[in-house]
Amino acid sequence: MTQTDLARVGDVMKTDLVTLAPTIEIVRAVSILLEAGVSGACVLDGEGDLVGVLSKRDCLKAALSASYYKQWGGSVADYMSPDPHVLDAELDLVSACEVMIASPYRRFPVMREGRFAGQISRTDLLRALSVQWL
Repeated sequence: MTQTDLARVGDVMKTDLVTLAPTIEIVRAVSILLEAGVSGACVLDGEGDLVGVLSKRDCLKAALSASYYKQWGGSVADYMSPDPHVLDAELDLVSACEVMIASPYRRFPVMREGRFAGQISRTDLLRALSVQWL
């Protein structure tokens, strides 16, 4: 199998995602994540550009702050991780797997030609790679 024969991130990424706007109140964003049963979401501005990622860890920071001050406050932009690490949709799955192994992140936003295209997780990669051996 040659490098050009390998499946690409864009072939297996998820595109039906929960996304958030940076202006959403953090308490609403937490509710959205909990209702959807997801551990995080990409944050997109009004033009659909990726501006950050909000994870459960980020939400825990907001919850801790709310515990101290007895009220939730702030927006997604106040708690999200800005400038997230991303993968290109054309990256082959083996290379993506190497990036995942070397990183503490469980999922990456995926970009195609400079635009947000989806997200890929460790589970997506494992599922895609495992079918080669089953």
